[in-house]
Amino acid sequence: MTTLSKQTFQHKLSHLQSESENLITLKNQPSKKYNGIFQRWENPIITRDHIPLNWRYDLNEQTNPMLLERIGVNATLNSGAMMFEGKYVIVVRVEGNDRKSFFAVAESDNGIDNFRFWSNPITLPETENPDTNVYDMRLTSHEDGFIYGLFCTERKDKTMMENTSAAEAQCGIARTKDLVNWERLPDLITYSGQQRNVVLHSEFVDGKYALFTRPQDGFISVGGGGGIGWGLSESMENAEIKSEVIVDTKLYHTINEVKNGQGPAPLKTDDGWLHLAHGVRNTAAGLRYVLYAFMTDLNEPWKVIHKPAGHLIAPEGNERVGDVSNVVFSNGWVVNDNGEVNIYYASSDTRMHVATSSIEQLVDYCKNTPEDGLRSAASVQAINDLIAKNTAFTK
Repeated sequence: MTTLSKQTFQHKLSHLQSESENLITLKNQPSKKYNGIFQRWENPIITRDHIPLNWRYDLNEQTNPMLLERIGVNATLNSGAMMFEGKYVIVVRVEGNDRKSFFAVAESDNGIDNFRFWSNPITLPETENPDTNVYDMRLTSHEDGFIYGLFCTERKDKTMMENTSAAEAQCGIARTKDLVNWERLPDLITYSGQQRNVVLHSEFVDGKYALFTRPQDGFISVGGGGGIGWGLSESMENAEIKSEVIVDTKLYHTINEVKNGQGPAPLKTDDGWLHLAHGVRNTAAGLRYVLYAFMTDLNEPWKVIHKPAGHLIAPEGNERVGDVSNVVFSNGWVVNDNGEVNIYYASSDTRMHVATSSIEQLVDYCKNTPEDGLRSAASVQAINDLIAKNTAFTK
């Protein structure tokens, strides 16, 4: 194999730069399919090809004359989200070809396209017990003045050293004021085994920090535990939850019969706290992840007041194909000053999408969609009730 000539090197580099810019500036279009609750958009908003070239390539012809990619990226997924300095900002989980994930900030003016990564990925400090892997950060702008990022920290399960897949999941905690400089705090302490999908509530409750949890027995399996939990901590500098209650449990023959978990921090509305969560069920083809919504009481955010039956968003079309197929997952959404809501979700652990809705639509959906009757007969009855209502109205 011969070294590329200078002209060939520059031509190839120019082509890479042009392709990258065309992808980033591609205008997104609303999907033709619409159900009145939310609007899907045609294009993913972030893929592995959106990662800046200077993160992946050595651009010096002297040290990389064949312009080989040096650091590969496998997927961009499960992103926290917020408004920051007038921009839509997402903290993307970037998974490298080496299977290690890290966090990187991307921003957009409109929240539906033209997302650009900041100059560098987040340099996240480690604890005394270093993380093997970090992922799925939930962002909360807390009333104490900090932006908190809660994420899963994965380490080798040292009680099973002979099993090279055995791992332990806990909740890592970091905070910032600018999304660049992060202070790492000790991991959350709970007394319920392992933890995933932990989310900090945006307000104090009884003068304490409130957190949604997901207690589980093992790294993947929730075992006899599970459900979206709730607990209080005196501080975040040494966060500790001594007691958890279950907010939304897993149920037989529902979309969350295997496990469920809080997505992003809930949004405050006049009618209650609006929640987005993921639910998991078994199928003949493996686990299926969907997103669902529910609402909790304004004054008692651990008490469910409305929960529509079934899923809000499920994987469709190309969303069903990827590293972990038949999955949608969200840990980020943003509401703007007009009450418009952008739901950021990943498909099949591979790429990021956006769906748009509003507080008004999502609250109406939660309050007026029938709940799960837990039996086929109850589902038919709900349909018959709607038919009767429509028949009476159209007479």
